[in-house]
Amino acid sequence: MLKRLLPRGPDATGLTHYEINGAHCFIGHQRLSVVDPFHGDQPFFGQHKKTASITNGEIYNHFDLRKKLKKEYKFLGHSDCEVVPLLYDEGYSVPEIANMLHGIFSSVIFDIEQQRIFIMRDHMGIIPCYIGRGPQGELYLASELKAFHDFATSIEILLPGHYYDSSTHKQTRWYNPMYYTPSLVPTQKVDFTKIRDLLISSVKRRLMCDVPFGVLLSGGLDSSLTSSITSRLYKEYKNQFQDELIVTTPQLTSFCIGLEGSPDLKASKAVANFLNTKHYEFIFTVEEGIDAISDVIQTIETFNPTTIRASTPMYLMARKIKTLGIKMVLTGEGADEIFGGYLYFHKAPNSKEFHEETVRKVQDLYKYDLLRANKTTAAWGVEARVPFLDREFVEYVLSVDPECKMINKEHGNIEKWVLRKAFDDKENPWLPDDILWRQKEQFSDGVGYNWIDGLKAYIETQVSDEDLAYAANRFPIMTPPTKEAYFYRMVYEQHYPSMSAVCTVPQVPSIACSTAKALEWDEAFKKNADESGRAVKVHNDTNVKEIDLSKK
Repeated sequence: MLKRLLPRGPDATGLTHYEINGAHCFIGHQRLSVVDPFHGDQPFFGQHKKTASITNGEIYNHFDLRKKLKKEYKFLGHSDCEVVPLLYDEGYSVPEIANMLHGIFSSVIFDIEQQRIFIMRDHMGIIPCYIGRGPQGELYLASELKAFHDFATSIEILLPGHYYDSSTHKQTRWYNPMYYTPSLVPTQKVDFTKIRDLLISSVKRRLMCDVPFGVLLSGGLDSSLTSSITSRLYKEYKNQFQDELIVTTPQLTSFCIGLEGSPDLKASKAVANFLNTKHYEFIFTVEEGIDAISDVIQTIETFNPTTIRASTPMYLMARKIKTLGIKMVLTGEGADEIFGGYLYFHKAPNSKEFHEETVRKVQDLYKYDLLRANKTTAAWGVEARVPFLDREFVEYVLSVDPECKMINKEHGNIEKWVLRKAFDDKENPWLPDDILWRQKEQFSDGVGYNWIDGLKAYIETQVSDEDLAYAANRFPIMTPPTKEAYFYRMVYEQHYPSMSAVCTVPQVPSIACSTAKALEWDEAFKKNADESGRAVKVHNDTNVKEIDLSKK
């Protein structure tokens, strides 16, 4: 099992075995060394080794948590995960511990005396977590399905903001924000300064890193803003941690991928020039993308078309990033969900529907974009961090009156107006205006429109009309509705043939990444349920203007 997770954690392997009353428990960890490379190998143990713990992820407030401990402990180093078993030893309950951890995590706590296993997952499900049961009642826990899919007879996903207790075999929700309240539509007036300050603070927390890192820069609003904030903080970061850093780079490094001449390559180059980053462009071809599809599906463990379309170029880019010695990247995932940035939000009938859709999108993020961002990068030993999904930031954005997020004439008919407005500083601009007010491009579109068109053309040669007509015979459960979905499902089952694995994958109708509920907003949506942003008529394929690459 650990060998199957080696790409996620190539730097160290930890394994501890317990035999208690004839029962065996193995706790293993594959480590990617990002924080405290020399003292952070896991498992970590409680004071008297009555508790063992392993964590996949990052705990950004770990120094604050150390100060809350009542007893004095001799720490091995400054690893962020070392505090987890100590909190349990001090009597905090698992839901209390989960609420105290600010970061991204799937964390296992093994109470050795009680022979009881807990596993917690972060508030958004940024770090994946699967639970399996074997034919003899064995319990399997792992960050990826591939670790045990062929051993388990049943598989479930640990839901975001939940913890699992082996004594009850149940999941319980520990994360209960106000925006989970049904029918609650917030009325708080938006504070643009607070939005800007909270996002800057979020990025700053995510610079907790002892190894070289960079930013993913597609040239869209979200990745450009995280890159801009990071570039301003980078010098301060290097000066503050100069004695602790193992290796660093003089300039912030940024990365983009696309087909030759794609919208993202053009826009990202303009932003990189504006921010003075060390910028790397990776150009791929449709043929290279198609050749990687099987590996991508095996990596991301889904047959969802939108996720696969966007994952393929990201997977290829992460491989290149790894070769440059970068082990952590900041990304722009999550902004479209909390601000209603997808193009179909143009059709939201009112602010109540708008807000409810953003909540649904946030709750579903772990199934799609977060799965993509985490697994495509982890496949090459790179960690992706997502500033827009900071707990404090998300809770504030979803607590303001959704009227300020509506896409209308008052807001220039542009998505994420409130976010753009918060960073619209004429005296000390965060971004060029061409980028700050650039229309939304889904990642699978922005890398080049020929990517999806070429992919579909290839699939036409692989799946016949007859195959699709009889799809229900081959796939009676979750029958693929299109040739593209049929092809991905066929490849997926080559890697994960069990129905338990299949049932971990979502399959719902969607247009431009919408939920099924949002299809009711427009009759045309129901007739054209295509995941591409170009399926929504407000999209303008010519919206990327010629950008002055010398602009500073």
